[in-house]
Amino acid sequence: MPIQDLLVKMAEGIFSYRVAGIMIRNGMVLLQHPVNEASYAFPGGHVKLGETSQEALIREFKEEVGADITPARLVWFIENFFTWSENHCHQICLFYLVDLLDETQIPLEGHFLIPDELERKISKLEFCWIPLSMLGSIEVYPIDAQEKISNISNDICHWVYHQV
Repeated sequence: MPIQDLLVKMAEGIFSYRVAGIMIRNGMVLLQHPVNEASYAFPGGHVKLGETSQEALIREFKEEVGADITPARLVWFIENFFTWSENHCHQICLFYLVDLLDETQIPLEGHFLIPDELERKISKLEFCWIPLSMLGSIEVYPIDAQEKISNISNDICHWVYHQV
């Protein structure tokens, strides 16, 4: 039996333990979004039972982006409360600054789709290098990330987001 994601569906809603990577290069940040949707998120995914957050992030980047990364350091710890497919969701998400280990694995500008052999069964993802200066003009989740990405410090930033 494969090890399951720490994504627990309960009568009251969903609990999610997720990790995400913040990759910044040349004044741009790598974001993902499902094809034909307008909102963006940082690449990553759910941690599996028995997996560390860093192991999960390395695995998720390889599976979804097709890139080998190294987590540089934890920068954000977010408690996120929102509606997901009409369910209440309580999500814990750890965000790491990440470094690309092999610059030939992905385009370093523009938009790209994940290779067919890595394609997810749920939805096709598009990855986009977005200028940091444009984050305020697009829908990025978590919402507060647009403001906080320009002020990443050496301290771990913790915040709680409640969707209205």
